[in-house]
Amino acid sequence: MFVINCKNYEEISGDKIIKFVKTAEKISKKYKVKIAISPPQHLIGLVASSTIPIFAQHIDDSKIGSTTGFIIPELLKKSKVKGSLINHSEHRISSKEIERLILKLKELKMVSILCVKDVAEVKKYVKLNPDYIAIEPSELIGSGKAVSKEQPELISKAASIINNSKNKTKLLCGAGIVSGEDVAKAIELGSKGILVASGIIKAKDWNKIISEFAKALV
Repeated sequence: MFVINCKNYEEISGDKIIKFVKTAEKISKKYKVKIAISPPQHLIGLVASSTIPIFAQHIDDSKIGSTTGFIIPELLKKSKVKGSLINHSEHRISSKEIERLILKLKELKMVSILCVKDVAEVKKYVKLNPDYIAIEPSELIGSGKAVSKEQPELISKAASIINNSKNKTKLLCGAGIVSGEDVAKAIELGSKGILVASGIIKAKDWNKIISEFAKALV
């Protein structure tokens, strides 16, 4: 699993997101690697019918109806969105909201990717059985210093906890991943995929960097 979080970077603003998603679609097909993209929330409608999964960057624990400005999981599903990140380090929420949102996505048969900052949070939340737990130490996000090189024990410990939990949760890792070598190291340490953002979005050649990451996952 290879998840690209576009955040709100200018590089994919407006209809540039369409070119980006089409590039990822071609590479996903070529290397038979599952690539999913989380566009900025307001651009989801432009790419929701993509041949690769489109995820929200955030969802709210709110109901359909009079909830101005909130991101409602049921309505995302109607727009062909396949799942969502939950609790990204830039948009943290309470543990009660996390629990309710994981359950909500399960009910809707949507994919949950729960972001955590450390091993303690892996232990705390793995029992909720999200589809994926993405471990990202916040100090390395956007740093260009890969978690797989800077804190390899973090990935191996998280992998061990998830494997011992005997549920269906899979581990992703992120923060500072900028090369195929970083990706390969993460997989070697026990991660089942990666969650990346600026390392791809801000690259000059999207085709080249997405291909490099995809090849490392094959």
